[in-house]
Amino acid sequence: MNRSVRRRARAGAAVLLAAAFSVLPATTAPAHADTIRARQWGLEALRTTEAWRTTRGEGITVAVLDTGVDAEHPDLEGSVLPGHDLIGFGAARGDRAWAQHGTAMAGIIAGHGHGPDGEDGVLGIAPEAEILPVRVILESSDKARDKARKSRGTALAQGIRWAADHGADVINLSLGDDSKSAHPDAGEDAAVQYALSKGVAVVASAGNGGEKGDHASYPAAYPGVIAVTAVDRYGTRASFSTRRWYATVSAPGVDIVMAYPDRRYYEGWGTSAAAAFVSGAVALVRAAHPDLTPAQIKTLLIDTARSRPEGGRSDAKGYGTVDPAAAIEAGARLKGGDPKNTAAGYQGRHFGPGPTAPAEEPRSFGLLAPLLGGLGALLLLTAVVLRRTPRAD
Repeated sequence: MNRSVRRRARAGAAVLLAAAFSVLPATTAPAHADTIRARQWGLEALRTTEAWRTTRGEGITVAVLDTGVDAEHPDLEGSVLPGHDLIGFGAARGDRAWAQHGTAMAGIIAGHGHGPDGEDGVLGIAPEAEILPVRVILESSDKARDKARKSRGTALAQGIRWAADHGADVINLSLGDDSKSAHPDAGEDAAVQYALSKGVAVVASAGNGGEKGDHASYPAAYPGVIAVTAVDRYGTRASFSTRRWYATVSAPGVDIVMAYPDRRYYEGWGTSAAAAFVSGAVALVRAAHPDLTPAQIKTLLIDTARSRPEGGRSDAKGYGTVDPAAAIEAGARLKGGDPKNTAAGYQGRHFGPGPTAPAEEPRSFGLLAPLLGGLGALLLLTAVVLRRTPRAD
């Protein structure tokens, strides 16, 4: 992050949002297709080859609550279902400030590549899963951002409920409010519990406040959510990754290759990317064991995580790095249960109700929750263009 961006970030959450998705000019020459796939170190780190011997996510729908998803991107074409826009204004297809973050997250989850035998482009953790896009936030570069910031809407809570009612098996929330004023919102919490009760697993980024006070981030801190922190290719906690009591597991979040609507590929970092990796992992587990409840899946991820911290758990990495192959194997020994019985997901110190709301007039964050915190903070300030592919006619 350069000095001018650091100065703006200190000015407050609203200004932080303005810098959240800044992409620097290309600093490398366009890479060859095989270089892009070779840069996807997260695939190897999560042992996807072993998991794919059982399933590649076929039959599973992952709702991506974000800035929208480019259904025509060659790496996602045919895998994006008709979605829902809960914003109703802002950038549209063809605008630069449209669906950048959402498309990037969808690619990490379910990208299938393109070209002969799918050898080009980004490959997701669950390449045969489908994406259900739900637009609940705007890109920081969207000219309508100020209008959205003034909104007192409840787009996030509505989006969670809509996704749960429209076929989602997993909900990915690569967003959040981790500002100093962040606190629980009753509507959002209720929406999360509604989704869980319907058998929908909910995954959220833990926040990028590791260098800014480690403030709790919502929706990551709501009970039942699988909260994801970020590690680098060596398994070391990323310095920006928030350390809090709610951390469940960790996943790749540094130097992550992402597909954008402009048909370029970027490298970026953030717990948003880490959450997307885990949503893909959950999709694989759901495909292999469709009768398991969200609480059972969360427990599976915890019990089978690799590289456990000393003592078995830490606020920095949760219970360790997610391992979908191990979770799939262990899941074969479980019997499905009633998703409304969530007790298994809340046992122990780290599955309690979380911080209580302050004694004040309840505020409906809704749309503001992801905006104030910088969308769970996938800060692409260090992004580089990797490759540009021809636009489809």
